[in-house]
Amino acid sequence: MGTGDLRNLMKEAQRLQAQMEETERKLAEMELEATAGGGVVRAVVTGHGELRRIEISPEVVRPEEAELLADLVVAAVREAQARAKERAQQMMAPLTQFLPPGMGG
Repeated sequence: MGTGDLRNLMKEAQRLQAQMEETERKLAEMELEATAGGGVVRAVVTGHGELRRIEISPEVVRPEEAELLADLVVAAVREAQARAKERAQQMMAPLTQFLPPGMGG
């Protein structure tokens, strides 16, 4: 491998790193949501799957239904996190396809 090839490889690696950092930034700012119980519980997560907020419709806030409400919250959060994971994989795939195994984040 010549010096020019090595320089080109390093430039490409830097470009790829910059693209990955930008994608990571976008994922951190992105919001994905999911609902449960026909929309009475809504969970919002970042593109990294971190929970941002939970919204609960007032009509389901009854003490006798606390267990059901808790189950709906868990369902909405899990679905939102699954969507975040899927979106992150979609956004990172083009950037990591040529990296050696274990370096794709």
